[in-house]
Amino acid sequence: MKMFLISDNIDTKIGMRLAGIDGVIVHSREEALDALKKTMADKDIGIILITELVSAMFPDVISDIRLNYSRPLIVEIPDRHGTRRRPDYIMEIINEAIGIKL
Repeated sequence: MKMFLISDNIDTKIGMRLAGIDGVIVHSREEALDALKKTMADKDIGIILITELVSAMFPDVISDIRLNYSRPLIVEIPDRHGTRRRPDYIMEIINEAIGIKL
């Protein structure tokens, strides 16, 4: 299975390309949704890497795919500027998953 990148900047795409991962650059919600549809239609792609900024354009669609489709795996990654999430993001997910505060 292959990986594919949907990014909002050229630097992330170049970095992933150096690692052997193809991708596209999108600038609008419509372009991003179109790229996501095309990528999901390709049966060879098992993992879609998507930058946090792009995934913030349509969080409802990302959640729907994660809940209702077994393939592909969608992984949100930070871009070259770093993550936009709070520092305790992972701990919050863990707390919600097990139901107690650690």
